[in-house]
Amino acid sequence: MHRVFQTFIDMLAAAKEPADFSRTMVITAESLDLSCFAYLALPRTNYGKPRLISNYPNAWTSHYLKSRYQRIDPVIQEALGNTEPFRWGLAPAEKTYSSLQQQMLDEASNFGIRLGFTVPIHDGHGPIAALTFAASKRSDAFETFTSSQARVLQLIAMYFHAHVRRKLRTGHRIAEVFLSPRELECLEWASQGKSAWEIGCILGISRNTVAYYLENAKEKLGVRTVVQAVTLLAAANKGKQN
Repeated sequence: MHRVFQTFIDMLAAAKEPADFSRTMVITAESLDLSCFAYLALPRTNYGKPRLISNYPNAWTSHYLKSRYQRIDPVIQEALGNTEPFRWGLAPAEKTYSSLQQQMLDEASNFGIRLGFTVPIHDGHGPIAALTFAASKRSDAFETFTSSQARVLQLIAMYFHAHVRRKLRTGHRIAEVFLSPRELECLEWASQGKSAWEIGCILGISRNTVAYYLENAKEKLGVRTVVQAVTLLAAANKGKQN
């Protein structure tokens, strides 16, 4: 497991394009005997577009996005209200779905996506992404691994999300001030109560480097504390949603 995780971290550090991130997760998932994966980053507004990185069949992902299924997907719906990893598709009789949801699940099943393990990713303002490992049929190996290594998969999801968010987006304006992607990233993790040390572990940088980015953010925003900077960030995000 240590070697798999180290390779995963090294590939993330070198990744620059969506294809690089997809290849990173493909290799990591295959190393863990988890064949299918999908990372879905939710838009901040109803008009935004989700970011999807996966090795699901292209025909399915194209149809999923075109149909805006993220709005009704029962897996995503559960991820919205759940901060802990969960398995799905193992006991469908216990769930009640709308006709449209059942149609979506049937369509996914036709592409071999019938059950899975999902890691919700939340920040201080709510759910923002989810990483799912899926399978076409029940397997003792899949269930045992996802149960025993749930925390490892959660850590993988957090690292993956952090690197994708940093490298595949531009800067961000808060209170008419432009923050770099790294400054914003550190500030957003701080808004979740993460310490500089914890943020450094997540992003793969030193505690002092995190402190440097947070100091830059505070200086740009004209505030003295991280709490004040986080308050401005929350106000900016709320304004985007209204």
